[in-house]
Amino acid sequence: MSANVSKAGSADSLQSRMRPFRRTLPRYELVGLWGSRVFIWCVILVVLAPIWFVIEAAFNPSNAYFSLGLFPSHPSFANFTYLFQQTNFGVWVRNSAVVGLTVGIGQVAVTSLASFAFSRLRFWGRKYGLMVLIILQMFPNFLALAAIYTALAKLNLINQLWVYILILMGGSAFNIWLLKRFFDSIPRELDEAAFVDGATVWQRFTRIILPLSTPMLVVIFIFTLIGTFSEYVLAGTILETPNNYTLALGMYGFISGQFGQNWGYFAAGALLAALPLAVTFGLVQRFIASGLMGGVKG
Repeated sequence: MSANVSKAGSADSLQSRMRPFRRTLPRYELVGLWGSRVFIWCVILVVLAPIWFVIEAAFNPSNAYFSLGLFPSHPSFANFTYLFQQTNFGVWVRNSAVVGLTVGIGQVAVTSLASFAFSRLRFWGRKYGLMVLIILQMFPNFLALAAIYTALAKLNLINQLWVYILILMGGSAFNIWLLKRFFDSIPRELDEAAFVDGATVWQRFTRIILPLSTPMLVVIFIFTLIGTFSEYVLAGTILETPNNYTLALGMYGFISGQFGQNWGYFAAGALLAALPLAVTFGLVQRFIASGLMGGVKG
């Protein structure tokens, strides 16, 4: 009997030790904890409210941005049908996709080459070259619109989609600086080991540096893609005909000069444009997180 009692007591003590430890929080900590939760939920609601208005306006056939209720009284796909049947929405999406993918790939190529040079090579002007690029990048892009338009007009290159792509592909000093910092975090012992094995500079760049920098390259590509999809000022200066419009430039025509008349079409187009970017961002978020957290630890 005593043996059974001892076994039962040991089992109870084992279960008590396996239970998760729960600490009773003081009242002021509980108030602070629940207060922070309420604040976070309020912020989430404030952020999601405009998105809900866009969704509601996209399915509202009255073509109004605001309605008396949270849901449209007679929801329909009329706004989406109008986009594909009465406008060049498909052409705008295609142009934006071509521009975004081309500029994204080009930015990754140009940025990676420049960042590798600033991080690993030794040349005259290396110390202050990147600083000069960053200072020039601080000036707003619209300050150069007059010069860009004048030069393209003299060369008869206005309203050319490939010219618009080349201008956007000019490189970003911030991306170069960001990727250089990532390259600097990669241990130089890997380069030295590859150099001892007879690897050239190009082989070290393509076989060691780039594979280890995949998360940061994904970050640069995604951010460039998102920025290109939303770019309007430069596109409005260079592109003139609807067949060359990007998505941002074409959708702006729904509300420019007639405010509040075509919000339903604009909301439907914005919703369709945001879905691919949101899905892409969700698929590569682990690369983005690891890329922004830092470099390779060694």
